[in-house]
Amino acid sequence: MAAKSSPVPLLTPYKMGSFELSHRVVMPPMTRNRSYNNTPQPHAIEYYAQRATKGGFIISESTSASDISNGSPNMPGIWTKDQTEAWKPIVDSVHGKGGVFFCQLWHPGRLSDSTLNNFIMFWKAVPDDGEYFKPTPKQLKANELPLIVNNFRIAARNAIEAGFDGVEINSANSYIIDQFLNDQVNDRTDEYGGSIENRCRLALEIIGAVVEEIGADRVGIKLSLFSEVYGKKDSNPEFLSTYLASELTKLGVLYLHVFEPKDEPRCLKSIRSAFEGTLIASGGYNKTDGDEAITESYADLVSFGRLFLANPDLPKRFEANAPLNKHDRSTFYKTDPVVGYTDYPSLEIAC
Repeated sequence: MAAKSSPVPLLTPYKMGSFELSHRVVMPPMTRNRSYNNTPQPHAIEYYAQRATKGGFIISESTSASDISNGSPNMPGIWTKDQTEAWKPIVDSVHGKGGVFFCQLWHPGRLSDSTLNNFIMFWKAVPDDGEYFKPTPKQLKANELPLIVNNFRIAARNAIEAGFDGVEINSANSYIIDQFLNDQVNDRTDEYGGSIENRCRLALEIIGAVVEEIGADRVGIKLSLFSEVYGKKDSNPEFLSTYLASELTKLGVLYLHVFEPKDEPRCLKSIRSAFEGTLIASGGYNKTDGDEAITESYADLVSFGRLFLANPDLPKRFEANAPLNKHDRSTFYKTDPVVGYTDYPSLEIAC
């Protein structure tokens, strides 16, 4: 009798709070620029359904929490009734496959598009020095921050109304929350700058409001504290990540989804030791790396961006050890409803 092969670590079940996941392969948020006029479109039904599996975990593309937190005319929002209604059939398509679906909420801050928003909000009046050049943004006053907090609260409420199982708050990638966290860029002198407690204040106010609105067991957080992007960085990201992870444990949030830059591999150990919830690793993982992370209990789940984009049946391909489609970068952010979006072949079609 042939010996049974060992299970693929990424394909083993995992219980994330009340959610019974059948595997540990997560589809992370990926901006696709196909939501015309900031409203989710019917073609997104097929896109997400293609990538949904029974017990699989999907996180939506970044979704604007309000009309003053808009990054692109073709990124989805969830601040209006029409947008909320437009999400419902998309969410239903994932649930129809037995998947778990969270909505990622964001506010880009200084990376906002000034042609779309009433005004650009940032911690101080410094323009983006990265790839996307914007006008110098309006400096936020402390008494304007409660509006941002409330926008996230309402967006979370709308996400649950749309049928999402929960929300992920984007606190990464130099967007507004991340802009406050890092000491090398946040030079405010009020209660939102200076000490680590002050720099984390806005993040914890937003997350606390969302937890109060929909429950901690429906809230995840995206972080990229070890990466340097769009001019943001911190002098001691390990200390910052440990402090924030400890505070988020107190709030009881469901998971942390943490990006690891190439020059800081295996940087999640400090977070792992301080956070008691589910830890999702992200950042250029392949199947071998992901299996290793699970086997070593380095992370509980692993997200795969470009691999999932190009391989709608990624968990099945991992199980079969099948070849992977290559992604086409030139179509990532095009607005075509099919090309580079729903036309990547599954194993059945490829055969």
